[in-house]
Amino acid sequence: MNRLGRKASETLIEMAPSADGEESNGPLCETLSTAGSEVPSSTEGLSSTETTLLIPDRQVIDKRHQSKDSIFFRDGVRRIDFVLSYVDDLNKEWEKKLERRKEFESNLQKAGLELETEDKKESEDGKIYFVKIHAPWEVLITYAEVLNIKVPIKENDIPSMVENPLDCMLTPFRLPEKVMHPEPDYFTAPFSKEKQELYLINDESTFFSPSMRNRIVNYILTRCPYGTEEGKKKFGIKRLLNNGTYSAAYPLHDCQYWKKASDPNCDNERYTLYMEWARFLRFYKEQPLDLIRKYYGEKIGIYFAWLGFYTEMLFLAAVVGVICFLYGLFTMDENMSSKEICDPAIGGEIIMCPLCDRECEYWRLNTTCESSEYSHLFDNVATLFFAIFMGIWVTLFLEFWKRRQARLKYEWDLVDFEEEQQQLQLRPEYEAKCTQKKKNPVTQEMEPYLPLTSQAVRFCISGTTVLFWVSLIIASMIAVIVYRLAVYAAFASLMENAQTLQPISGLLTPQLATSVTASCLNFVIIMILNFIYERIAIWITDMEIPRTHMEYENRLTMKMFLFQFVNYYSSCFYVAFFKGKFVGYPGAYTYMFNRWRNEECDPAGCLIELTTQLTIVMAGKQIWGNIQEAIVPWICNWWGRRKARNNPENLYSRWEQDHDLQTFGALGLFYEYLEMVIQFGFITLFVASFPLAPLLALMNNILEIRVDSWKLTTQYRRPVAAKAHSIGVWQEILNGMAILSVVTNAFIVAFTSDMIPRLVYYYAYSESDDSPMSGYINNSLSVFLISDFPERNKPKTNPEHFVICRYRDYRYPPDHEKKYLHTMQFWHILAAKLAFIIIMEHVVFIVKFFVAWMIPDVPADVKAKIKREKYLTQKILHEYELEKLKERLCQGDKRATEKEFIATEGRMELSRAM
Repeated sequence: MNRLGRKASETLIEMAPSADGEESNGPLCETLSTAGSEVPSSTEGLSSTETTLLIPDRQVIDKRHQSKDSIFFRDGVRRIDFVLSYVDDLNKEWEKKLERRKEFESNLQKAGLELETEDKKESEDGKIYFVKIHAPWEVLITYAEVLNIKVPIKENDIPSMVENPLDCMLTPFRLPEKVMHPEPDYFTAPFSKEKQELYLINDESTFFSPSMRNRIVNYILTRCPYGTEEGKKKFGIKRLLNNGTYSAAYPLHDCQYWKKASDPNCDNERYTLYMEWARFLRFYKEQPLDLIRKYYGEKIGIYFAWLGFYTEMLFLAAVVGVICFLYGLFTMDENMSSKEICDPAIGGEIIMCPLCDRECEYWRLNTTCESSEYSHLFDNVATLFFAIFMGIWVTLFLEFWKRRQARLKYEWDLVDFEEEQQQLQLRPEYEAKCTQKKKNPVTQEMEPYLPLTSQAVRFCISGTTVLFWVSLIIASMIAVIVYRLAVYAAFASLMENAQTLQPISGLLTPQLATSVTASCLNFVIIMILNFIYERIAIWITDMEIPRTHMEYENRLTMKMFLFQFVNYYSSCFYVAFFKGKFVGYPGAYTYMFNRWRNEECDPAGCLIELTTQLTIVMAGKQIWGNIQEAIVPWICNWWGRRKARNNPENLYSRWEQDHDLQTFGALGLFYEYLEMVIQFGFITLFVASFPLAPLLALMNNILEIRVDSWKLTTQYRRPVAAKAHSIGVWQEILNGMAILSVVTNAFIVAFTSDMIPRLVYYYAYSESDDSPMSGYINNSLSVFLISDFPERNKPKTNPEHFVICRYRDYRYPPDHEKKYLHTMQFWHILAAKLAFIIIMEHVVFIVKFFVAWMIPDVPADVKAKIKREKYLTQKILHEYELEKLKERLCQGDKRATEKEFIATEGRMELSRAM
């Protein structure tokens, strides 16, 4: 069965510049173009149009008898592994594009691929040519060895885990066995052409799955040359797509998603995925991860596995968050602070200092009655418990995900993937743009490299660009703060005036009105900056010329995450840690740019404003994201197919149907991860201010899973299959955010909520044993003599001739010798806050590290299975070599000596012992 004699190392030739500075050919085309005898091709030397008339039995097929929904060539035998499309636009570039296509397709044929072209007259709109590509067995086995693809060698004989008796309770959430496990479990080994009889090859046409086939063809397409321009050899389908030579390149879906294919040879996996996974009514069902992996590849499969696991873990956080929220709801009537604020005899008699200079009037404390009551929903003892709980929850989530990921790595044959696939494969763009070579210390082969000076210049430009855009975000945040300050004065003068010193109905206070409008404005600015920066980030990452695909994704990820971290969270950090902290006091207020007076917090605290900010930005982002992901592709596809729907189905071929779909793109998953990681930040970094955040995230993610699956299955072309052994650099980002969340939540509880001042008052300053919290509001408000107001701050009118007003701070009264200086209680509270931060952080970190130490990253049964598979694989390979050696000895092969036979047997014994 070994039809190709050359080794993979002879096939995978470097696509690096030659000594004279020109780029060399791709790894496959240069080799196979000079080895026609070793890779037979009946189509060599023919144009793509001539190739379409050739089939193995040399019979011409009547295209009218072929099903338009077929995924095979006209002969009904050769499977379509990839499709290229183009339009003949008769402009000045027409001849150049024609020449590129002719050269490219000729080189593809020399590489062993088989092509078949559909004339534009056969297309629905009469304008588009479709070039169908088939990879024959010889090509597949050659590049299966190059790509180190693992294939079955023996059925798994390890007994399955003992079923949990409680699993019967999960039956309603299970999918049918045929959907969850589409194929048996095998021990696998990297494919080798020289040992084909080792593998369980029952049928050559189905041995490699469609996802493996399109991955192999895509590997060839990205490295195949198409000519020489400006003295340099050009190659790769990506460049041909960018310069308009081809309009699209994509693998085919196996059938229509709403019904099975009429061809019995089609797998109909797309239909199964749609019926069992992509419909929203299946939201309570588990995901068919094995089928997702088989159809879309491991990279997409690992994303949905992570998203599903994250959603499952959110359920626990959401339940605890709801309990904490309900605690605040049921204890609202017991909140002494809001009672005093709402009491006409207490809050109604306390006259507060103006909220802005000159225009604002004095106002009564009970005007904030409703907001203080609702502030208790999020600012109570349960807040502290929930902040500590989420610090531990994050650790449990990350540690258990590592175990889940380790199990998937074993089940999906990804244990040894990273070193072989990601780190050693150069990007075609890197090979094309790097004009110098040096020896690789690992492979001892010459390969292109980017000089250190060029790298330094590119990194400087990249870093400067990123810093500029981060500075732009900070500038926009300052602009929003200025807006808050300016509008706050307007709202305050409008809502609090001398004629109506009565409680304002509802929650509409100047603070809340300012917070809501500023949050909405901030969200709009966030969306605009995101839209622009996405393109900037891709451009500067391309300019850096990363060496491998993994390096490219990691660099882009860090740029995008850094930007979005600042973009989304800066306003929340401002409200949580800066607003109301640097206000000053009446007569000595602090001003921004010496013009706008800094904002004050509500007498009940700033936590309710942080909750408002978080809710608007988080919910707005999730709603906008779902609109972008689902509605926009649907509208685009509907618009593109509006004419085709009026035509008979037999005129709308499978490749045309997929051509009219949207392109998922190489960065499609990147944006999905980024969206979820930003959400993860909202529910961890600021969760102490909003216990319902995990519930919002849970509801969004239940919808997100089905939206993502629906759009992949119905609205997008089939992505090229790709491997990934983990979620990549996102794991490190999540770990960093988990550590940062402990710090931010400790500071929120200490400095943004009123919990620490209340506790200090309860234990040190309370004067009533029966009701320890009575008198807290009066104690937390300092006194200011109105006659001490400078002209800049003093209101224009004082119709009721107030003598004093109150403000939120701990300062001595005007008749004290330390007039308006901080009291000792202020320093006690500050010390208590700092002590609380240190204690909470240490307690949570100790528990986090203990939990992480207790939970091993790889389950014990998975370790045993990995060792068992390696042992059996070595045993099978050694036995194979021994049998081959015996055959050679029996046939009198002089090169097979008895010593070689004994050495092989000894190696087998040593392997068993190990």
